[in-house]
Amino acid sequence: MASLSLNRLPLAGKIGVGALLCSLLGVAYYVMLHTEVAAQIDKAKAKTTELEGELSKTRQAQASYFADRDELAMRQQKQRELNKVLPLETEVATFLSAIQSVSNISGIDLKAWSPQEEVPQTFFAKVPMKLTISGRFHQIAKFIYEIGRQDRIINMENLELSDPKIEGEDIVLKAQCLATTFHLIKAKPPAPAPGAPGAKPPGTPGAPPAGGGK
Repeated sequence: MASLSLNRLPLAGKIGVGALLCSLLGVAYYVMLHTEVAAQIDKAKAKTTELEGELSKTRQAQASYFADRDELAMRQQKQRELNKVLPLETEVATFLSAIQSVSNISGIDLKAWSPQEEVPQTFFAKVPMKLTISGRFHQIAKFIYEIGRQDRIINMENLELSDPKIEGEDIVLKAQCLATTFHLIKAKPPAPAPGAPGAKPPGTPGAPPAGGGK
């Protein structure tokens, strides 16, 4: 019936109907295409916003990492400098090496050395060493001065001068003194409470007395 109706239309009517159909198809195609493209654009914008947020978080995390890394490097450097001044271990060999190096610079003769017992304090321990040296007065004075310039803390105590001898135009003295350095005492972990995992039963070696007695 529709074909018969179209056949009855004049040529201009047929062209108008064809143009109308083409327009409707074009509009439908445009609407469908525009809707799909708009949806893709919205999806791409949402993805872009998500990626920008992740990028911002990544940059913040990177900046925080660099800041933590720099702070760690600074603390490690400070710890190394502190270990030079006040090491964690006794390091008698290093202590003696520093004294011998200063004695060579000062021109004195380091005749004898004798490490003494450590003297523990609250947070550190004293590491004394008796020294016997000889040299001219200004050499001994320079030795003591150079000892004070070392990175590690070294105190010179109980300096005694004796046995002056004339050698040419100089007077050579014998000196005895006590060189004392220090090292940190490592903090002991607290003892576990009674009944806690790892705690020793009362009466066993190293366990606290039962009932809190002293």
